[in-house]
Amino acid sequence: MLKTDTARNRLLGIGLVSITFACFAVLDTTAKWLVSSLPVIEVVWLRFVGHVVFTGLLLGPRYGRALVRVANPKLQLLRGMMLFAMTALNFWALQYLQLAETGAIQFAVPLLIALFGAWLLGERLDAGRWMAIGIGFVGVLLIVRPGSQAFHPAILLSIANAVLYAFFNLLTRRLAATDRPEATQFLSALSAACLLTPFGIAFWRAPESAAQWGLIAVMGIFGGLGHWLLAAAHRFAPATVLAPFLYQQIVWMTLLGWWVFGDVPGWPVVVGTGVIVACGLYLIVRERASTTVR
Repeated sequence: MLKTDTARNRLLGIGLVSITFACFAVLDTTAKWLVSSLPVIEVVWLRFVGHVVFTGLLLGPRYGRALVRVANPKLQLLRGMMLFAMTALNFWALQYLQLAETGAIQFAVPLLIALFGAWLLGERLDAGRWMAIGIGFVGVLLIVRPGSQAFHPAILLSIANAVLYAFFNLLTRRLAATDRPEATQFLSALSAACLLTPFGIAFWRAPESAAQWGLIAVMGIFGGLGHWLLAAAHRFAPATVLAPFLYQQIVWMTLLGWWVFGDVPGWPVVVGTGVIVACGLYLIVRERASTTVR
């Protein structure tokens, strides 16, 4: 149930979503560490198994059967397939790229959502929005640097992930009209875990240390906790209020990349990220203004 739109509830929503993106940064950091010694498909599978176990224990007692009762099971299955594909692409890219690089590419998602919304949903884009999308993709090119020696083919995995994530968001928006957010996030993780089980078993390599098992647990807990907090945040505050706080994730990813892996992003990544963030924030502000006018 949505909470009353008050200043206090908006602050609570902002606080929850801020913790959410810190959780997602920890998730990516642990995944990057694990894929250096374990098969990517195994790490992806364990990420969803941990997510299902954690959220099942957390939400199962409260929601019971409502956690698996939805109006659109086929769309929920499709969302689960998209979620595991995105995670696999992201974890694969993290084998070769810095956390700041993969994070920066993901910030193009609001631009892609605006573009695909105009293409698929017939949403009207004015000249200002088209300009923001165009300039934002210049920022993407600064990060990718095609044709230069700095270009790594793994960046294409991150771009594919961003494109898929944009469609994923549009599908999530569609499901939000009929299904509970707790059920949506739980069933997506459950679908991904089930679909990946044969591959996870086939490529299984037993973790060799307690530290690896600990990181696997951290990955599942922070993945499940992040998605649950994200759903909770949207109960306290509108999406237009929460959207700008997405960009604080780049701070966490840059700091964790430096602290854990010793990675320092180069100036093209920093400048490109700034351009993408500025254009994304412009689109968010325009959306809020148009919603207010309506």
